[in-house]
Amino acid sequence: MEIFQNYPLWTALIAIVLAQAIKIPLAFIATRKLDLSLLTSTGGMPSSHSAAVTGVSTAIAIEHGLDSSLFAISAVFAVIVMFDATGVRRHAGYHATVLNQLVLDFNRLVEEVKTWPKKENEQKLKELLGHQPIEVFFGAVLGIILAFVLYPLLGSI
Repeated sequence: MEIFQNYPLWTALIAIVLAQAIKIPLAFIATRKLDLSLLTSTGGMPSSHSAAVTGVSTAIAIEHGLDSSLFAISAVFAVIVMFDATGVRRHAGYHATVLNQLVLDFNRLVEEVKTWPKKENEQKLKELLGHQPIEVFFGAVLGIILAFVLYPLLGSI
C-alpha cells in the first residue's frame, strides 16, 4: 500500500506523537506530577503542530527539492499553522482564563447572597490552547530534525 511508503506523512505523524510524548516528562520535571492527559492535549512544550508541519515540509524539501511547488505549499502552510498557534489560539486560551475567572467570581457572588444554587457540574473552558513562541520554535526544530533522522529509514522505501 502506497500510504505506508509516504515519507512526509509518516514524518509528520511521528513528529506529532513524539512531541506529545515529550510533553509528559517535561511537565513532570516542572510540576512533579505525572499527567498522561498531555498525550492528547493542545498547547505545551514542544508544539506538536509545529513539529508536524515543519517535519512534513522538511521531508518534502528532501524528496522534491526546495524549488518544488510542493515545498512552497507546505512551507506556507507551516508558517500559517505556527503563526496561528502563537497568535489566535494562544489568545483564545487567555480569553478562556478570564472567562473561567468570571465564572468563579460569579459563583462566589451567588453563593454569598444565597439566591442561586451552585451548579455541581459546571464546566471550565480549556485554557491551554495555543503556544508560547519558544514552544513553537522547539516544535519546529523537532520536526526538522526528525525529517532528517527518518529519511534514511523511510525516505528510500
